[in-house]
This record gives sequence, structure tokens and C-alpha cells, in this order.
Amino acid sequence: MGDLLLVRHGETEWSRSGQHTSFTDLPLTPHGEEQAASLAPLLAGRSFALVLTSPLARAVRTAELAGLTGTVRDADLHEWYYGAYEGVTTEEIHRTRPDWDLWTDGGPPGPDGRPGETPEEVGERADRVLARAEKSLPEGDVMLVAHGHFLRVLTARRLGLPPARGQLFRLETGTVSRLSTEHGRPVIAEWNSRA
Repeated sequence: MGDLLLVRHGETEWSRSGQHTSFTDLPLTPHGEEQAASLAPLLAGRSFALVLTSPLARAVRTAELAGLTGTVRDADLHEWYYGAYEGVTTEEIHRTRPDWDLWTDGGPPGPDGRPGETPEEVGERADRVLARAEKSLPEGDVMLVAHGHFLRVLTARRLGLPPARGQLFRLETGTVSRLSTEHGRPVIAEWNSRA
């Protein structure tokens, strides 16, 4: 049985500033490109039964720079839909909604048909990704290249926790994490690893 490896994309301008970034398809910063390329030695020599990436350019580019091949874009790996809070920092949101918390309140609907999502809705997407990954895990490791909040929800779901418990797993840009099993139970085997 293989492991589930998670890569959070490299740094973007908005990940650096703390702005919520879902639909805005920002490129990696030069530092983000360095972060992504630095993952290649950590992944070298590994083979994967399946490599899925978010369709957003920052994840696709991270996969390329990390040396991953045979990637398949999966719309379910898209970052949490922040809706009206796209491009806004938590500090700015708290000026008008001091009690707002992404993990309990989700993102409110935004303009131009940009939906917001609840933790449960993100959890449903994560569950679909996990179901696809499960089919390939008997053949070997599965790699997922995506986004911070989404991968945190996916980790919670893999561990049998509610989606909102993703709040427990801080995930840095340009890192590799590994979910494995111990005595038949899912566990975190590695978290936020860098070269």
C-alpha cells in the first residue's frame, strides 16, 4: 500500500501577503519557483502510481519545477472558494466581521458567480479526491499538488476528522507532506518538509 504525498505550491505574491487566493491565478514569485525546484531532490527516484494537480497555474508550475511527470489536472484539487473574500486578508475581514473564522464560517458568495464554500463543501471535494487516490494506492504512492487550505481539509478527512479540523495542520508553501498508515490507520508520517 502506497503513501499519499502532498505538495503545497510555491510562494505567490498573495500567499506572501496573506490574501485569500482561490480563483485569481497568480504565478509563483521567484522565491516560489526556487521553493518548487528545491523539492525535486526530495522526490527524485520516487515513482508514483498517480500524480494529480490543481488546474491552477501555481500548482501546475510547482509540479513541473519539482520534476513531476505524467500529471493529471483535477478540478476537485482547486483551492477553497473564498467568494467575496478573494484577495482579502483575514485582518481586513476582521475589521467588519471580528468573529469571522474560515474554518467555521467559510467564504460568502462573491461577485461574478464566484461562489463561497463552507468547510463541508470543501470536505466533499476532498473526499472525492481521496476516493480517486484510494484506487491507485495499492499500486504505489499517490502525489497531490495543490493549495494550503484545501490540502489541510484533505488531511483532516484522510485522518477521519471533520473538514474544519484542517485548522490544526499549518501548511507552508513549497513543502512536501506524507500521509501513511500505521497498524491499518491513517497517520501523518511527515509534514512541511523542505530540501
